[in-house]
Amino acid sequence: MSSTNRVRVLARQVGAMSGGAVQQSPPGEEVAAQAASLFKDSGSPTIFDKIIAKVIPSKIVYEDDKVLAFRDLNPQAPTHILIIPKHRDGLTQLSKAEERHKEILGELLYASTVVAKKEKLDDGYRIVINDGPQGCQSVYHLHIHLVGGRQMKWPPG
Repeated sequence: MSSTNRVRVLARQVGAMSGGAVQQSPPGEEVAAQAASLFKDSGSPTIFDKIIAKVIPSKIVYEDDKVLAFRDLNPQAPTHILIIPKHRDGLTQLSKAEERHKEILGELLYASTVVAKKEKLDDGYRIVINDGPQGCQSVYHLHIHLVGGRQMKWPPG
């Protein structure tokens, strides 16, 4: 069974445990995040590891020796780019950051500004980091969402 199908099955199971309404419809982001959290510390390669290894194709917009940025397959704005560290080093989510991660966290934010300039987001953009199941994190490989190209709303979420 593929990872995607496992997440769908788990999402249905999580939905069933929380009232069952999810079983009739495709899993929403919240249910998918709950299901993904079951594998958060498994150490298994994530979809992002496969993108870094070029096993799964992506539309790369920026790459250096530490960071990779590529277009999100399910964009929530005209510009929606994911920015990830090439080496997880235990950094599966922001709340797991340790002092040793300070450099890569800075590299990720700096790469965000470089990508935003390349994408001509001169009027502004939003940076989002989802953390944990309640933060709707669906891939446990720290990543930044760079979204722009339209007026953002407040409050988010």
